[in-house]
Parts: sequence; structure tokens; C-alpha cells
Amino acid sequence: MHGRKAFAWLVLLALVVLAATPAAADDVIPGATELPQTLTLDEALRIFKTTGLDLLIADANVRNAEGALRIAGAIPNPVFSASVGNAFTYNAGGSADCAVTTGSVSCSPWIYEIGLNDNAAISDSVSGKRYLRTKVARTALAAAKMNRADAERTITLQVKTAYAQVARAELGLKFAKEVAQSNGTTLKKFQDRYKAGAIQEGDLMRIETQKLESDQALDSAQGALDDARYALAFLLGVRGRVNAFDVDEKTLDYAVPLALRDATVTGLLRSAFDHRPDLIAIGYQRASAEAQIALARRQRVPDLNFGINYAWGGYGGTGTNGPLQTPTITFGISLALPLFYQQQGEVKQAQAAYDTTSLEHARATAQVVNDVSTAYSDFATAKRLVERMEGPRREGGGLLESAKGAFERIALMYEKSAISLTDYLDALRAHIATRAEYFNDLANYWSSIYALEAAVGVDLRK
Repeated sequence: MHGRKAFAWLVLLALVVLAATPAAADDVIPGATELPQTLTLDEALRIFKTTGLDLLIADANVRNAEGALRIAGAIPNPVFSASVGNAFTYNAGGSADCAVTTGSVSCSPWIYEIGLNDNAAISDSVSGKRYLRTKVARTALAAAKMNRADAERTITLQVKTAYAQVARAELGLKFAKEVAQSNGTTLKKFQDRYKAGAIQEGDLMRIETQKLESDQALDSAQGALDDARYALAFLLGVRGRVNAFDVDEKTLDYAVPLALRDATVTGLLRSAFDHRPDLIAIGYQRASAEAQIALARRQRVPDLNFGINYAWGGYGGTGTNGPLQTPTITFGISLALPLFYQQQGEVKQAQAAYDTTSLEHARATAQVVNDVSTAYSDFATAKRLVERMEGPRREGGGLLESAKGAFERIALMYEKSAISLTDYLDALRAHIATRAEYFNDLANYWSSIYALEAAVGVDLRK
């Protein structure tokens, strides 16, 4: 009876010794994001890095890789075992060895056994498998961190570009309001002149058409601004109502960053090869794949399980199978014999993974060259377009000022009846189209700089 109680306590201990209450999961979803009334570019980037959902997903992937590293380096827990058995053919009363002492029978048909096995922990460390698993997981973690940095690089480009589009849309809306107000004033003048009989009805109708077109352009500009705001808010992690926030329009003011004044494609490529996180990540992935090959080959060495076992139970008595278990301690070793399979599939998969990452590294290198070359070409083109629009600073006036000056002179000549209404309207449309093109050129110019920063992996505006 005492033996059975002791065995019950051992079983209970085995069930509860490793039990733990799981901690409550943290709420990883960020709270609602409220954008300020005036949003600067630096503030937008700060909000994105705090609440941007894509970046938070990348952070979760890094934590997953950290967990994989912990798993790979973990030492296997020992295995505790316990068993109880009953010899149903055992007859204690038939043996002279079973005497009644102090009111109890010293013989029992019950047999008890407990054991402890190292679960191949010693073999796992001595054979180097644990070290190789850790090496695979460590390089995979480094790759995950670089992938997170690459996610920040690519999404930062999207945030900056979206911010530039909001600024462009705000400039376009302000100009559309100016045009609509100017055309309203012009229409009022034409209506007065028509009433005085100074112009024909056809001229008045053409001015009315121009006024309606400017109203259409104003509504379109407002819609474009709303869409640009929504796109930026989405990237910043806003999941509720988007308020009508403003941005700093001066971010579109033309300036050439110091790092780009004497930049060359060769120099930018050299910097990209040193800083592009996606290229570095693939390098880590290739190292992880190489370590995986070594691990797969090492797995051919069978795991050795060392154990110790203690058994005790009834003794003496009579039975068809002879005497029961006497107190015994045994030491054992077990292993799987690699007779039919020696990890050929795992080794082949690991080699294929290494070949894949090597090819991906070569492709990524070519992609970096293409990204930098294309981005620099776009930057150079956008730079020339803006400079042509603004004109040489010391001489004053480029395409933008030429179109504006031409319209103002033609408008003055039309007031003096020196030219036709058609010439006036053509000059007005050219002025409007040139200003709209200028806003687009500014946005494209800064977008090309942001794209070049992403291609190189470095902030070129600092």
C-alpha cells in the first residue's frame, strides 16, 4: 500500500512539474491614429514607424525568427516515465517467505517502475547538431532583421511619395481656386459688356464655358486632394475617419540635395551594394542555407538516448511465471539504426535552397543596378524639367514665367481690343496647363529623389 501511494505521488509530480500558466497575449494592434491638422514629412515618417501596419507585420516576423532561434538552441528536456503493474497469477499466501508481521502482509502482487531518459540531449550537443541548428536560426534571424529594414525602406518610399502627392494636390487646389475666382471676375465683366452691347453673345458664351471648365477643374482638384490624403493616411495606419489635414507645401520647393550635386551612378551603386538591406538579407539567407546543408548531413548521425531505470515490486509467493520484480537499477542506451534512410532528401532540399538563394543574390544584385540606374536617370530628367520651368535664377523666368507673362500681356491687349477672344482663351489655357505641369514636375522631382534614396538605401537629403 505504501508503495502505491509513493508511486501515485511520483505520477502527480511528473504531471505538474513543467506546467505553467500561459501569459496573456499582448494587444499588438495599435490604437486609433489621429493625424495633426498640419502634418510635416518628419511627423508622417514618425507616425508610420510607430503605427504603420506593414512595418508592424515585419516586426512580428522578426520576433518569430527570434523564437525560432530560442527553439533551435534549446536543450531537450529529460523524459520521466513511471509505470505500475499487477501480477494477476501471483499468490502471496502460497509462499513461506510471505509472513504476516505487525498486522500486515509483506508480499504484494504490485510492481512499480520509474525511469529517466536524457532525450538525446547529450548526443545532440556532442554531435554538433544543436550548434548547427543555432547557426541556421541565427543567420535566419539576421536575414529577418534585414527584411524588416527593407520593408521600412520600401514603405518609407511610399510614404514620402504619397506625402509629395498630397502637397502637389494642395498646390493644384489653390491654383484651381485662383483660376475659378479669376474666371468668375472675367465672366462678370463680360456680362456687363454684353449688356452694354460691347460684345457678341457668342463671346459671352465662350467665357461662360471657360468659367464652367474652371469649376470642373476645381472639383477635380478637390477630389484629387481627398484621394491623396486617403492614400497617405492608409500608409500611416489610420483605420478610422480621415480628417482634412494639411501638409507642408514647402517640401516641394526646388533644391538639389548636397549628396546629389556631384553624384555619379558608379558612386551611388557602390553605396547601394553596401547599404541595401534586401541585398544583405539575401546574403544572410545564403549563409543560413549553407549551414542547413551541414545540419542535414550531420543528422545522419543517429541520436543516442541515455537512460536510468529503477524497478521494484512484490517478491516471493508462488505464480505460474515465477518470482516477481526485485529492486533493480538499470542503465540503458538506444538509437535508431540508419539502415534504410540517411537524410538524402533533407540534404538535397538544403542544397536546392542554397542554389536558390545564390541565384536570388545574383538577381538582387542585377536589380540593384537597375534600380539605381533608373532612379538616377529619372532624377536627372525631373531636375531638367523643373529647371526649365523655373528658368535660370540669375536671369529670371523660365517656361512658367513665360506662360504667365504671355497671358498677362495678351489679356491686356484683349482689354484694348487689339486681339481676338480666341487668342485670349488660348493664352489662358496655356497658362493654366503650364502651372499644372509645373506642380506635377515638382512632385515628380522629389519622388525621383525619394526613389533614388530607396534604390541606394541611404537618406540622400541629409
